[in-house]
Amino acid sequence: MIASIKRYLRKQVFYPDALGVFVNPFFFARRGLVKEIKAVSAAITGRILDVGCGSKPYQSLFNYTEYIGVDIENPGHDHSQEQVDVFYDGKRLPFPDHSFDSVISNQVFEHVFNPPEFLAELYRILKPGGKLLLTVPFVWDEHEQPNDFARYSSFGIQAVLKQAGFEVISLTKSVDDIRVVFQMITLYVYKKTVTRNNLLNRVIVLVLISPWNILGSLVHWILPRNRDLYLDNIVLARKPA
Repeated sequence: MIASIKRYLRKQVFYPDALGVFVNPFFFARRGLVKEIKAVSAAITGRILDVGCGSKPYQSLFNYTEYIGVDIENPGHDHSQEQVDVFYDGKRLPFPDHSFDSVISNQVFEHVFNPPEFLAELYRILKPGGKLLLTVPFVWDEHEQPNDFARYSSFGIQAVLKQAGFEVISLTKSVDDIRVVFQMITLYVYKKTVTRNNLLNRVIVLVLISPWNILGSLVHWILPRNRDLYLDNIVLARKPA
């Protein structure tokens, strides 16, 4: 019973269902992100490289022949709960040219201090005609300090991808409605109240944050969308054949 509850709570971190309003302080962001990744996941196939993979939370969404996760080894970061196959130095990916059919990089690009060099590496290791799925925040607080360097508008992320030689196939904006405001409120509350005690944090989310999650879930059906205010960019691009 306890093991089942733990599995359910772990799933709620990246795949929140309706009950996630009670346990996930990032409910709107995570729910919106997985929805939009699923919508384009069919384009990401074959041999896949997940850059900045962490725990590979979205691996199950893709149809692949091989799935490799690469990340930067950080002595100050606990990698024990992650699924990194290959560590690299943050500069050159340790793979030959044209090694992968697809590359994904989720919520990593804002932490890249040298975007042209980073994108050049993704371009290099992709096969001609290969696909890139990139997700990057537009509205979010500073996080993983001090390694948080940028926010990208839909125009900005498309521009840097095109400058790197990619063709943008599609761009989707996640959570482009009043839920952006509610997510910022819950993020503020969580960051000001979070403790080192996981059980206490669960109580905090249930008592202080879930009412905002519930209210935002209801209100967004009434108020109009705002295409200029949203949480994340989900970009599908291609290396020209």
